[in-house]
Amino acid sequence: MELREKDTAENKENKSTRKKADWSCSLVAVSLVGALGSSFLYGYNLSVVNAPTPYIKAFYNESWERRHGHPIDPDTLTLLWSVTVSIFAIGGLVGTLIAKKIGKFLGRKNTLLINNGFAISAALLMAFALQAEAFEMLIVGRFIMGVDGGISLSVLPMYLNEISPKEIRGSLGQVTAIFICIGVFVGQLLGLPELLVKESTWPYLFGVIMVPAFIQLVSLPFLPESPHYLLLEKHDEARAMKAFQTFLGKADVSREMQEALAESCVQRNVHLLSVLQLLRAPFLRWQVITVVVTMACYQLCGLNAIWFYTNSIFGKAGIPQEKTPYVTLSTGGVETLASIFSGLVIERLGRRPLLIGGFGLMAVFFGALTVTLVLQDHAAWIPYLSIVCILAVIAAFCSGPGGIPFILTGELFQQSQRPAAFIMAGTVNWLSNFAVGLLFPFIQRSLDTYCFLVFAAICVIGALYFYFVLPETKNRTHAEISQEFAKRNKASPPEETGDTAVAEKANGGPGPDSSSTLDNGVKDRAV
Repeated sequence: MELREKDTAENKENKSTRKKADWSCSLVAVSLVGALGSSFLYGYNLSVVNAPTPYIKAFYNESWERRHGHPIDPDTLTLLWSVTVSIFAIGGLVGTLIAKKIGKFLGRKNTLLINNGFAISAALLMAFALQAEAFEMLIVGRFIMGVDGGISLSVLPMYLNEISPKEIRGSLGQVTAIFICIGVFVGQLLGLPELLVKESTWPYLFGVIMVPAFIQLVSLPFLPESPHYLLLEKHDEARAMKAFQTFLGKADVSREMQEALAESCVQRNVHLLSVLQLLRAPFLRWQVITVVVTMACYQLCGLNAIWFYTNSIFGKAGIPQEKTPYVTLSTGGVETLASIFSGLVIERLGRRPLLIGGFGLMAVFFGALTVTLVLQDHAAWIPYLSIVCILAVIAAFCSGPGGIPFILTGELFQQSQRPAAFIMAGTVNWLSNFAVGLLFPFIQRSLDTYCFLVFAAICVIGALYFYFVLPETKNRTHAEISQEFAKRNKASPPEETGDTAVAEKANGGPGPDSSSTLDNGVKDRAV
């Protein structure tokens, strides 16, 4: 009895020690630095255009009148402003499509480093648009900043997924979402009238982008590349072992190296799958559908509409214009706190409950928001209830749907499938983002206070889909997740040949005997 209690105590101690060791200094550093120059800038650019909207529209009108001799037509101004907001998403789509080619040759870390060039050039264009009296510079800068965002949201989650131990993969993946929320909050904070939102200083809001980009540019070179990339795509075992040791914070990485080498042997004769091959693979069908639905719901659930047009929404709710920036600031604060909460509980609760609960609660609060907007003239306190509903929608989104889509994309696919999966997910993400940014002003004008019912319906559809289709992926390997989808796909993934069979099936040809290749490779490369 005493011996059993002693063993139990030792197991608990070892488990606790291992959990602490999982969060090494290098893991923390690369996640913070990587997210600061990537997902932070994405979140910042979602909210930064909100507060200076009146000044930017006045700048457009003055530039138009100076060139053409008459004020701009209101409909033209609305269209021009919608393009300014939504072209960020078009740039994001371009960035997503080129991320795979850049990442293949440069690696995850170097791609993030090169990406800072887009951020700095975009910041310079937008910061000097007012002095140059050219509103086109602002639009082009937003497009280039979108390219930066597209590359960031494709490469950073992939990088974090590949360097993180299985036990903390979800928590580390949530860093992307947390920094998106922090970026939104900082954009709102700097948008206060006491800071940068003035007639002469609003361009500095866009110049701030250079600061996190520069920090990443000088810090990231001192951190390692993804060890999985070094092994599976560059076949550099020495650097991969050193990267494992740095990220895991221990000298003995033989188990991790053996696992990666086994996968490396399978991957040697495998080309990265294209998006078309990924779509044709029968045993990946429901993984693909799940990622598409997840990313579409992530953008179409209505949260970006709130970020892009918070001021006008609060104006409709009856909030005085001078108080709007401060009320808007509270939304960023709630979003940040909710995303941190999600990062703390995701490894306990899992991905599935957070997604279903998040979208379900969003649908409920969107319905309540519609009721309060309809009845806002009946009592003085109802507009403030609208604010509570908006904050509740944001908290529900960030507690799960805000970050899990990026984690799922990395978890549902194996190494040879993952780049194509991120291209597909990013394409859906940015096209949906563009649609919301371009169409929401017209939806709001047509449906008025009932516009949020559209988003409520999308949230209900998403929650139902995840309830009936999505399995839990917490603490599961890629093989286990594939087996979970096998029943629904009606096509079992190969058990021994792994990614080789995936590629060969997608290409329509039989593969080599990868089982023997794997055994021989592991024997030749015993660590």
